[in-house]
Amino acid sequence: MIPAVPVDFPDSALAAEILDDLARVEAWLSQTAHPDDELLTEASRHLIAAGGKRFRAMLVLLAAQFGHPNDPRVIQAAVAIELTHLATLFHDDVMDEAEVRRGHPSVNSRWSNSVAILTGDFLFAQASRILADLGPQAVRIQAETFNRLVAGQLAETIGPRPGQDTLDHYMHVITEKTGSLIATSGQFGALFSGAPAEVADRIAVACEQLGVAWQLSDDVIDIASDSAQSGKTPGTDLRQGVHTLPVLYALRPGAPSDADRRLRWLLGEADLTEEALLTEALALLRAHPALAESRAQVLSWAQGARNDFMALPDAPARAAFLALCDFVEKRTG
Repeated sequence: MIPAVPVDFPDSALAAEILDDLARVEAWLSQTAHPDDELLTEASRHLIAAGGKRFRAMLVLLAAQFGHPNDPRVIQAAVAIELTHLATLFHDDVMDEAEVRRGHPSVNSRWSNSVAILTGDFLFAQASRILADLGPQAVRIQAETFNRLVAGQLAETIGPRPGQDTLDHYMHVITEKTGSLIATSGQFGALFSGAPAEVADRIAVACEQLGVAWQLSDDVIDIASDSAQSGKTPGTDLRQGVHTLPVLYALRPGAPSDADRRLRWLLGEADLTEEALLTEALALLRAHPALAESRAQVLSWAQGARNDFMALPDAPARAAFLALCDFVEKRTG
């Protein structure tokens, strides 16, 4: 299975090269998830085989274009990044009690929470083995990234501290839980291709902003798009009681109108697994200024990424990064 790049790159030769390298990443992922234990092999391969965009691996490969992209360390770094991401998904599904992941039964629902946790741990260990071969700098960066991932997940789990603004808390969670690994993806690609240190640092900053914009655009799409447009079921987060950016904007303290009171009741007290109530909540959110504010946040983060990408050397990879910024904006509507 060759993952699909989620955007048309302006340079067809670069696109072909990235797809070829992604296929190498995919083959290595499958090989890495093949330990001696039969159950561990089946469980670890279960999510890998379910597919995915391999977005983070793609960022590693794109960033490597600013150095020597054929350096074998680049593929190793891309595999380690994907293994780390996959491991977090195993753990997330246990914490969220998720039954489905990427259209397939989650590992925790097919086997058990214990199997899912241990499989995630195994994938973390496999990533660490690869990074150990890349040297102490790789290990240190991965440790710092893992620190941020865990801090973001913990913040999400326990919720805002007393007196903490819910919007500030949410943005902190997104930046740490999502932006951190995406930043490291870009940094690894530049670093292990031998690109200059200032280029690696610039790409890391830009990729973190791009990652935040991508996550926030998912928040908007979950409210604003129908299933034909997005390929996803609208209101999935609402059904699960997850308060994403549009919901948090709508629930801000203030003098509510009658429509706002109804919306706040729906978001705070109603059972949104009931289809009629969910449909009403979606309609009210789509008409609420909160949705426009959320879109503005996406554009702001995407523009921040664009500004940093524009400071990179002029190359096809820079145009590809800019195309990703455009894609995030367009998918948000």
